[in-house]
Amino acid sequence: MAKVSNSKRIWGWWWFDWANQPYNTLLLTFIFAPYFAASVAPDPVTGQALWGWMNFGAGVLIAVFAPVLGAIADNTGPKRPWIVLWSLLYFVGAWALWWAVPGADSATIFWVLMAFGVGMVGLEYGIIFTNAILPTLGAKAEIGRISGSGWAFGYLGGLAALVVMLLFLAENEQGVTLIGLAPLFGLDAEAREGTRSVGPFTALWFLVFVIPFFLWVREPEKQKPLTRSVVRSGLRELGHTLKSLPGHRSLLAYLLSSTFYRDALNGIYAFGGIYAAGVLGWSIIQIGVFGILAASVGAAGCWVGGRADRRFGPKPVIITCILALIVVCAVIISTDRSMILFLPVEAGSNAPDILFYLCGCLIGASGGAVQAASRTMMVRQANPDRMTEAFGLYALSGKALSFMAPGLIALATTVTGSQRLGVTPLIGLFLIGLVLLLWVKPEGENPHAWEPGHAA
Repeated sequence: MAKVSNSKRIWGWWWFDWANQPYNTLLLTFIFAPYFAASVAPDPVTGQALWGWMNFGAGVLIAVFAPVLGAIADNTGPKRPWIVLWSLLYFVGAWALWWAVPGADSATIFWVLMAFGVGMVGLEYGIIFTNAILPTLGAKAEIGRISGSGWAFGYLGGLAALVVMLLFLAENEQGVTLIGLAPLFGLDAEAREGTRSVGPFTALWFLVFVIPFFLWVREPEKQKPLTRSVVRSGLRELGHTLKSLPGHRSLLAYLLSSTFYRDALNGIYAFGGIYAAGVLGWSIIQIGVFGILAASVGAAGCWVGGRADRRFGPKPVIITCILALIVVCAVIISTDRSMILFLPVEAGSNAPDILFYLCGCLIGASGGAVQAASRTMMVRQANPDRMTEAFGLYALSGKALSFMAPGLIALATTVTGSQRLGVTPLIGLFLIGLVLLLWVKPEGENPHAWEPGHAA
C-alpha cells in the first residue's frame, strides 16, 4: 500500500469533521429538532419534553460507556475498525429519521427518537476515536492549529449542508423553500418530505465525505484481537486511571472545568433559537439565517483560534472565549423587544435584532474556538499512551452533567416567569469553569507523572 503523506493524513482527519458536523447543525439544532417538536409530536410542549428525555438518555449512554470503550480501544491497536462501527450507527440513525411523518403515532415517535439517539451515540463515539488520532498528526506546537482548522472545516461543512437544505429541500408553511422553490426530486411538501429528507441527506453527506478519512488516515498495523483478556486489561487500565486522577491535579481540574463551561456552551446553543422565537418573535427563516451567520463566523473563529492556540497555547484561548460568552449571556439577560442593555428602545426598533445577530457572531466565533482549543488542551493534559481512554473521559466530562444547564434554565425561567432571565444560570456555570482553570497547567502534566509509582 502506497505511503500517505502527513499532509494528506491531516486533510483526511479534517474531512471527518466536515462529514459529521451536519448531525449537529441540521438534526440537533436548526432543522429536525424544531420540526419534530412542532409537527411530529402531539404538541410542542410534549415534543420538547420527549426531545429532552431522548437527549438525556443518549447522554447517559455516552457518558457511561465512552471511557470504557476508549480504554478497550487503547488495548486493541488501530482505531479504524471502531470508527467504522460508529459510522454505521451514525448512518442508520440519521437515515431512519425519514419516517418522522407529521402527526405520527406513539410507536413511530418512539422509534424515531430511538433512531436519533442511535445516530447521536455513533456521532459522539466516533468523535472520541478520531480525536485520539490528533496527537499523531503533527508536533505538539502544531496540534492547536490542526485542531482549530479541523473545527473550522467542520463548521463550513455544517454551513454548506444547512444552506443546501434551506434553499432546495426544507419547506416552510407555504410549501416552498427559502428561495421560493418546491422541494427538489418531487418531494411532497404537504407530507413534509422536504424537511424529513434531512435525515437521509445527513446520512448520505456523511457517507460521501467521510471517504477521504478512511483513504488517507492510516495507523500502525499492529492490532490485537478483541478478546476477554483484552477487555479485562482495558477495564483494569481504566480503573487505574480513575483512581490516579486525584494525583493528576491538572488533568482533574481540566476535566471538571470543561464539564461546566462546555455544559454552559451547550445551553447557549440550545437556548439561542428558542430565545429568538419567543422573546424576539423571529420566524423560522430568520432563525435559519441566524444559523448560517453563526456557522460562518464560527468557522472563521475556529481558524483564528487555532492560530492563537499555536502562538499562545490553548489555555489563554479558552479563557478569552469563556469571557466573551459571559458577555453574550449578559447581553441576552438585558435585551428584549423593549430594551437593549436595560436601556429602552422605540417600539418596532430593529436594534434588538441587530444586537442578537451580533451575539450570534460572538457565539459562533467563541464557541467554535473554545471547542477546538479544548480538544488541544486535552491532548496536553492526557497520558500520551492512553489517548483514546482520555478522550473517553473527556466525553464523560462533557455529558456527566449535561442535564445541568437545561435544568437550571428551566428552573430560572419558572421562578422568574421570564424567558430572558432564564439564561442567568449559564453565567454561573461559565464562572465555575473559569475558576477551575486556575489549577490547570498550560502544558499539562510532567511526562514522568504517568510513570508507575510517580508521586504527584
